[in-house]
Amino acid sequence: MSIEWVNGAIEEIRAWGRSKDVAVDVDEVRLLCDYASDYLDVSELSDFTPGTFEHLLLDIYPRKVIAPPESAAETVAAARTLVDFLLDSGEIGAKMATRMRAKIDEIAPEMPAALADTSKFGMAKSIFGAMGADGDALGTGPPLGSGDDMMGPPSQHLRGVTADEEGCECPGCSPLPPVRLPPPEEVARAARETGLLQDAHRVVAWMVEGGHTPTVKGSLRVRDAARITRELGVASPALAFELAVAIELVEVSRAAVRPAPGFRPPASRDDGEVLELWAGTVAFLTGGPAADLTGSVQLDREPYAVHELLYRLRAPMAVLAVREHLDETWADDRPGGDDPRELEAALDVLGHCGTVERLGEVVRLTPHGLWGLREMYSRMGLVAPVASDPAHGDAEGLVAGLLAGVSAEQAERDIDGWLERRSPAEAALELLTAVRGATAVARGVAVTIVDGLGPEAAPAVRPFLDDPELRPHVVHWLASHGLSAPALTPEEVLWVSVDMLALAMPGAEDDPEEFAENLAVAGPPAHVIEEMWRVEHPDVAEVLDLLGRHLPDRNLAKAARKAAFKARSRGIH
Repeated sequence: MSIEWVNGAIEEIRAWGRSKDVAVDVDEVRLLCDYASDYLDVSELSDFTPGTFEHLLLDIYPRKVIAPPESAAETVAAARTLVDFLLDSGEIGAKMATRMRAKIDEIAPEMPAALADTSKFGMAKSIFGAMGADGDALGTGPPLGSGDDMMGPPSQHLRGVTADEEGCECPGCSPLPPVRLPPPEEVARAARETGLLQDAHRVVAWMVEGGHTPTVKGSLRVRDAARITRELGVASPALAFELAVAIELVEVSRAAVRPAPGFRPPASRDDGEVLELWAGTVAFLTGGPAADLTGSVQLDREPYAVHELLYRLRAPMAVLAVREHLDETWADDRPGGDDPRELEAALDVLGHCGTVERLGEVVRLTPHGLWGLREMYSRMGLVAPVASDPAHGDAEGLVAGLLAGVSAEQAERDIDGWLERRSPAEAALELLTAVRGATAVARGVAVTIVDGLGPEAAPAVRPFLDDPELRPHVVHWLASHGLSAPALTPEEVLWVSVDMLALAMPGAEDDPEEFAENLAVAGPPAHVIEEMWRVEHPDVAEVLDLLGRHLPDRNLAKAARKAAFKARSRGIH
């Protein structure tokens, strides 16, 4: 995580600006530091080089930052201010500062065109751009999973998304995207186990059995809340009691608390009852300001904001990205300073509530949280479409659906349902045909499904030996099934190494520590890394960047960064 050193650096730069009477664009400088840390292995100010600025402003910014071309001048000015600070503070010497300034002078006239070049846009930037500029659903952008992935930090900088004279075109006002819903019985089963809903029933039972009464305003008494926490282990008894009142588990008067007719714990209720209670729970959690919901002033000011964003993305989102989204939503109210622990603790509370879940450094809606939000939208009268079942569609639709952020359980169901309607040979032919010329991630999804097919699919698989991108995967498939297969050339071995690492990029951004551990055990050797830049693969530069950031061996990481530079020098992106 870059947050600690970046926070320290920003405070130093602020102090320097005040002492020198220099106007520092802190937001722009912070963004430079954040991206340098997350993508260019910069872990302290002295790590900045002329090449760092080149990669930031001509490669990372065009891919990640939603900003109009004319905003380039602001970013370039912030870069020059950062160089001035680095020199004055002794982080760099005069010669290095001269080289940095010369490089920034070269970059300045090129950056506007780079920001305007849509071919450079990453997936997330393209999605947000489509939502903001076209007011259209997410489906109008590139398929989820192509190019960049929403799982990687940091979040998108949305300064270029505005409303025009004809009406609001912000992402929050675009049509709701179609979503895949889990079966109702799975929603009911998960809702029964949700911590907050169980807490609400336990609090009601405790109050009724003990003859406890509410306050004059119908709230839980402070002393009762303390006893409930102590005796039942309920962390937020007041919130649980408010939920119980909201979803009518309890009838409250000034003198008594009475359970609603038919009151019983979730485990004793049928699916229909539990679904109705869960729909009310999600509406309670997202319906408006809740001062004591999570302890985060930002998140509690409008808990709906994060839930809606995750619903629209249909994919996990970095915790850092969630924070930046809230900072932009409530720019005038940044509680907790720059300490990320407040938001992380708040997200943990929502995990207990059941609507979201943490997966390493990312957060996503739970399947039952997604169901509850869609139910809420529908009851509000909004058009909340449900995506069609890919089992009834073609291979291209199946792959696109799997790349759209469905849960592992849903993905398994989709694949099984799709395969049930085809013979192994038909499935292999459709899948491999669908991903000819596709991205490494889409190709990887199709190849992974084909890997699970038996040798009876061989007549459909073997003809794809003629496809240069699929050939290495087909050779592997044939060999792994004990069938005759040609040997791969050294160039093909190198190509497939890059292709498999490109497939791993979203997962690496999702859980960088696990990826680094895997690289330590089975990463490419030095001679392979040094030759990768020669591979004619569209993702080779990004793969080498990935290795440069995550290889635990510093010499190997340095070799990967040098190879990435060579790949870009050849014009391979």
